[in-house]
Amino acid sequence: MRVVREFSIKEVRVSVFNWNNKYLIKFELGPLEQTFKVSEMDILEESDLDKFYEGHFFDEVLLRFKEMEQSLYNQIQNL
Repeated sequence: MRVVREFSIKEVRVSVFNWNNKYLIKFELGPLEQTFKVSEMDILEESDLDKFYEGHFFDEVLLRFKEMEQSLYNQIQNL
């Protein structure tokens, strides 16, 4: 597995890996994480991956983190 890039945006840790002819794009916020697997065939240049860290896609990642956080909180309260 090759590390392509690691950085943070708005407290979200972003790691991009290249493995098995796929790019793995991992977003981490606290105890939560989301990983997306994208075929190398869908990416012409590594710079095309930048579109995953901005705009509507990234906004949805942030929203999903809020939903995940609420689900985890609700589950912990029900223990």
